[in-house]
Amino acid sequence: MQPIKLVVFDMAGTTVTDQHEVERCFAQAAAQTGLPVSDERILAMQGLAKRYVFETLWKEQLGETSPELTPRVDESYAIFKDVLENHYRTNGATPTEGCLETFTYLKEQGISIALTTGFYRVVTDIILEKLGWLDGLDGRRIGGPGSLIQASIASDEVERGRPYPLMIERAMTLLDVVNPKTVVNIGDTPSDLLSGRAAGVALNLGVTNGTHHVDQLDTYPHDYLLGSLAELPVLLASRSELILP
Repeated sequence: MQPIKLVVFDMAGTTVTDQHEVERCFAQAAAQTGLPVSDERILAMQGLAKRYVFETLWKEQLGETSPELTPRVDESYAIFKDVLENHYRTNGATPTEGCLETFTYLKEQGISIALTTGFYRVVTDIILEKLGWLDGLDGRRIGGPGSLIQASIASDEVERGRPYPLMIERAMTLLDVVNPKTVVNIGDTPSDLLSGRAAGVALNLGVTNGTHHVDQLDTYPHDYLLGSLAELPVLLASRSELILP
């Protein structure tokens, strides 16, 4: 086993408390633009790039070759962005249970922290600013030893978001981490776990106090399911004891 150099965290539901407000914002945009979708379907697609979700749902309604497809997707996505940005600007954001303590532990161990998200850059920065996590990041959203996090990657900064591994791979590239077996991936949705498997990380972890619970994540690829981020330092400490000098 290789020593861990990087932990890649999802945002909403994993490091940022999510009381299903993202789902409500999505449902509001869908309703305003005439897109029929159930709450269960919205939940199942959490973690995916949001424009991709609208494209998928509208294709199911209209067909892939419909001339109405792109205008409908554009309209739904534009309204969703307005609703979502207004929500976070108005209400702010809070860290999840054990998040800041876990960040402190990783910093003490010299392990880099990267945040990935299905959000696009504008709303990602709104959330990071509300939390104070944007401090110390440069224009490419890369930080250093003094910043709380060392990299932020949004879904509109890669060719394909989750379940593809490109956001994890971009985090590795930005932070000069070559071997995926020195990387931990952690998130609260099926798409988080699928992207971790695709990236070939050392540990692919789910947290069950976010948008999905144990029975909703257990059938997806994972090494462990944690009750919260508070359990991560203990897991990493026990793993490090197994690494021979």
